[in-house]
Amino acid sequence: MDIQYYFTPVSPWTYLGHARFCAIAKAAGARVEVLPVDYGVIFPQSGGLPLSKRAPQRQAYRLVELKRFSEWLQVPLVLQPKFFPVDGGPASRLLVATQRAAGAQAALALAGAMMKAVWAEERNLAERETLAALLSECTLAAALLSDADAPEAAAGYEANTQRALAAGVFGAPSYVLEGEIFWGQDRLDFLERRLNA
Repeated sequence: MDIQYYFTPVSPWTYLGHARFCAIAKAAGARVEVLPVDYGVIFPQSGGLPLSKRAPQRQAYRLVELKRFSEWLQVPLVLQPKFFPVDGGPASRLLVATQRAAGAQAALALAGAMMKAVWAEERNLAERETLAALLSECTLAAALLSDADAPEAAAGYEANTQRALAAGVFGAPSYVLEGEIFWGQDRLDFLERRLNA
């Protein structure tokens, strides 16, 4: 069984659900396709708004919900980290390159480290030095950073984004199983039940 995992490595909601999602997929013996996408392209086509353009009350409630889920899930999270918002493109292209060279499990591990870097450690995911350090911390080849600069990585990132649009994806994280979308880390219970059905 294959699960398409659409996300951006700078999403706090993806971060909150990442470890649990990986555990659920592993327990079910499911294969995960790691598909970082550009929500700057997806939002305008799906009615979404970047955080800075949302109404103040929506922005305020987002912080309330992040705190609730962080405490409930016992996942440490800095509500307003030093380096957010930040361009997720370089990290996403690195994930594309990593999956191609080292496989999905390596890409999942790196994605988790990236999200923790932003939301727990307040590191700048747009900086090359941070990405190089994360590769080292995940015992992945430093050469992957150069692979992420190659046209193939950019093309893969764009293809993931177009694939997400074609699948009806509009938010992060989205887990797609046999064409059925489960949007948000708070829908992981439904995904788990579907996997076990």
